[in-house]
Amino acid sequence: MQFQILGPLEIETKDGQRVSPRALKLRSLLAYLCMHSTRPVSMDRLIEALWSGTPPQSATTALHVYVSQLRKYLSSVGVDPKLIVTQPPGYRLDLCSQTLDLRRFESLLCHFRSLHAQDQLEEAAEALNAALALWRGPALEDLHAVPFFHNLCRQLNEKRAFAYEQKFEIELKLGRHNSLIGELYSLIDEQPTRENLYWHLMIALYRSGRIAESLAEYGRIRKTLVQDLGVEPGLKLQKLHRAILAREAWLDDSWDDVRSAYAC
Repeated sequence: MQFQILGPLEIETKDGQRVSPRALKLRSLLAYLCMHSTRPVSMDRLIEALWSGTPPQSATTALHVYVSQLRKYLSSVGVDPKLIVTQPPGYRLDLCSQTLDLRRFESLLCHFRSLHAQDQLEEAAEALNAALALWRGPALEDLHAVPFFHNLCRQLNEKRAFAYEQKFEIELKLGRHNSLIGELYSLIDEQPTRENLYWHLMIALYRSGRIAESLAEYGRIRKTLVQDLGVEPGLKLQKLHRAILAREAWLDDSWDDVRSAYAC
């Protein structure tokens, strides 16, 4: 049994089926309890999550009804309804770390940091790939229409984006620039103004001998930023662009040398 929020909200049952409550209020309640499964969530916070700051006068009573309905739903799909525990000041979803994809993701990131600190790069890359494989799309993709979840989803998606950036650094350090290019293009389609993605893509293209394409990517991000936001690319990207134009030697050096060049 797995609870999954790194993508659309789903429960993977013991027989391998993927299910989710149809009612929006029940999905919202389950999602918020999943996100805070390490501690009880107050009644006030749950009410805010379900009604996005505009609750009816009967919100407290309605919340109790929704909790009861969610317990019945869990029971109907073979999940123990007692996982939802009544605990002051509200309710808690009693999940162990291995039954929630978010907790497994965070655990793998901790493992990655430990391996990276020991300079075990191959193993660190494997840990990151395992962490990122848990994602099935943007976090709580089916709850984006609920205003209360906007910032929460953004925080989770930022963790994913940062993990990808860590992965690209490791893979470039291991000399795997060719294998990164397709993945970087795909992520840029999702986040067309994220400059760090272009930075890694330009390095990967340059080291793959595709210098003209590397320069073209700078032109693409510059055009996007100027037209959409009225700003130029950041200094880090500008410096990389100048370095590629000048064919500076450090571009072909180790990743430590690349980082040293940007520390100057």
